[in-house]
Amino acid sequence: MKLYEYTAHQLHTMLTEKKVSARELAESTLQRVRNLDENIKGYVTVTAEQALAQAKAVDEKIARGEEIAPLAGIPMAIKDNICTTGIKTTCSSKILANFVPPYDATVMQKLQAADGVLIGKTNLDEFAMGSSTENSAFFTTSNPWDLERVPGGSSGGSAAVVAADEAVWALGSDTGGSIRQPAAYCGVVGLKPTYGRVSRYGLIAYASSLDQIGPLTKDVTDCAFVLKAISGHDPKDSTSVNSAAPDYTKALVNDVKGLRIGVPREFFVAGMDEEVRAAVMAGIEALVRQGAVAEEVSLPHTDYAMPAYYVIAPAEASSNLARYDGVSYGYRGEGDDIVAMYKRTRTEGFGAEVKRRILLGTYALSSGYYDAYYLKALKVRTLVKQDYDRAFEKYDVLITPTAPSAAFKIGEKSADPIELYLQDVCTIPINLAGIPGISLPCGYTRSGLPIGMQIIGQAFSEETLLRVAYTFEQNTDFRRKPSLKGV
Repeated sequence: MKLYEYTAHQLHTMLTEKKVSARELAESTLQRVRNLDENIKGYVTVTAEQALAQAKAVDEKIARGEEIAPLAGIPMAIKDNICTTGIKTTCSSKILANFVPPYDATVMQKLQAADGVLIGKTNLDEFAMGSSTENSAFFTTSNPWDLERVPGGSSGGSAAVVAADEAVWALGSDTGGSIRQPAAYCGVVGLKPTYGRVSRYGLIAYASSLDQIGPLTKDVTDCAFVLKAISGHDPKDSTSVNSAAPDYTKALVNDVKGLRIGVPREFFVAGMDEEVRAAVMAGIEALVRQGAVAEEVSLPHTDYAMPAYYVIAPAEASSNLARYDGVSYGYRGEGDDIVAMYKRTRTEGFGAEVKRRILLGTYALSSGYYDAYYLKALKVRTLVKQDYDRAFEKYDVLITPTAPSAAFKIGEKSADPIELYLQDVCTIPINLAGIPGISLPCGYTRSGLPIGMQIIGQAFSEETLLRVAYTFEQNTDFRRKPSLKGV
């Protein structure tokens, strides 16, 4: 195996045993990026000099006999909507194309303290609005399993670089499935934590009541290590939960005996790809063979989750993106007066999907429509959450497909935004409820594309999700690598 093909926990052992240096690992990964990223297009910015400097510092610690953190010296990638001091953070938008933050996001501060090695910032749907990474203002990222297909979105760049071994692990953000869906399309592990478990300070906002940062990794063990590193209370984030995060690595136990699994019938809808349905049901059966018990359950308000989301998220986006007016920072359009300047800034600076969601959100919040749309959507959100609360009175976890199909071809759904929105039909309800979900590979289509299985838990039950996912991973064989055809 090449160095970049190993997992983070394997590389940690190799570093501590001095079988490899952090510099060798960084150089190997950077060379992989140079060899592949022209085709994958996963990175917006590559930080080679910084990566080598960070690797050097880790090697010096090891030489002095100091203990290093589990993620020390491990090459990582960060979604380009997470602020990084001195490094461009663009949100893959023209309006922030040259924005260099003067501060680090809290997750970045934690990762720097853990001596992580930053390879670069990854491409995304502009301002995280999309399901395919086709909405980036710069370029479309390709899926390493098939370069003619999307990697999912909005964290498609992060998922693609992990799948292609251009980083050992990555961070993404998840507003309606933007970690889990690209994880499924790219055959990696992706976890959306409970809302409030990971600080959002320094995450450029899309929809503040839904956004959450989380890891994309090669396996479940790495996922637990990364989640441990980034979790915890942050006084700079008013939505951060003031409680200590557990040691998630202790949840890596191969045991689901007696586990109660609910299988929501509403997620196995008409029109779902039969290969996806079969793979997920086979995954559930694999857990049953390990001692779990599974039965069908109903979440009756599931059909209303997507309409509610596409009122709430655009409404919050309309408010959050009002700050991009050409005055304080970011792109400024020219105009004869301030009104013309505002108009040109936002017309030229934002892409079509961002404009669409701002318009939808502004309409929903406008006088005469607030009660009819936004307030009604908030009430539906409560009903969706109550469905999950009732389900978790009986079940430990719920299992569903992560997406209704495997990765689709680039451009296939671009002409129909509604069809594209439906790719998140299985992930959106979890964000509305504020609960955690993890996606991991559970099979492959006949054409060789990965299929994702989503495991959902009640609030702050990440340990249970990791235990179930780890057990599934240890007793199955779905961890494969793309052949990178055409590269």
